[in-house]
Amino acid sequence: MSALPALFLSHGSPMIALEPGEAGLFMQRLGVAIRAQWGAPRAIVIVSPHTATPTPFVLGGAHHDTVHDFGGFPPALYEVVYDAAGEPDLAREVARRLQQAQVAATWTPHSGLDHGIWTTLMHLFPAADALNVPVVPLSLTPQASPEQMLAMGRALRGLREEGVLLIGSGSLTHNLRRFFQNPTPTDGPEEPDCAAFRTWVEERTRVGDWPALLAYRTQAPHAVAMHPTDEHWLPFYFAAGAGCESDATVDAATPTTALRLHASVTHGHLAMDAYGFGQAAAKLANT
Repeated sequence: MSALPALFLSHGSPMIALEPGEAGLFMQRLGVAIRAQWGAPRAIVIVSPHTATPTPFVLGGAHHDTVHDFGGFPPALYEVVYDAAGEPDLAREVARRLQQAQVAATWTPHSGLDHGIWTTLMHLFPAADALNVPVVPLSLTPQASPEQMLAMGRALRGLREEGVLLIGSGSLTHNLRRFFQNPTPTDGPEEPDCAAFRTWVEERTRVGDWPALLAYRTQAPHAVAMHPTDEHWLPFYFAAGAGCESDATVDAATPTTALRLHASVTHGHLAMDAYGFGQAAAKLANT
């Protein structure tokens, strides 16, 4: 199997489970395209901001239940079940590779899929496939820097050549206070500061300006308004690091290939863009 791409996917509101919208429909097409190009992944390693710990933990349970880690949503959302197989041995290997890269990661037998994981995976790989594609959740340290997240992804990049799909699940923009203080319709027009931030990310990513991207809080327009805190944006850097090439002749510290695969916005300022990293991402360009 040729190396898989690494992915950054915006999951947005948990309601994406019931109302896929443009981003959910894109992820459904993306799952089909991945299987068409590479077959079903051997496993998935995924980072989400909704499993947050002071230091990274690798969840090594043999089975993961659906965790409904939210409140105030319609009853039907709490009835959605997306359980998945785990892969304890792979989880140990993930922890080992991170430790080799001087990341203080810990294997744990704990299990469970937070909503940043299962609302994404249910569109990529429907429930009928869930028990055949094991999942290894990797917790997020909210205080980590973009550089640290990039290094974590880079430490695991070789797994892509072993049939493992590496995903950072977050949101291209994420300001819940703004969302609740000024609610707008799902299909409301995009707000100017959101558009400026999204455009900046796409342009800087396309030309490989990683010094600017790593310093996004001071370099990107409206960075603080789009991300009052970092946690939903940090998975972007994990995916970018995972997309670095591991070939000895192309030992890049940053991705040689980065491509926006999807662009959409809900509620005027909740951006749902998705990115692919690594040379294989080009195969998904028209998804």
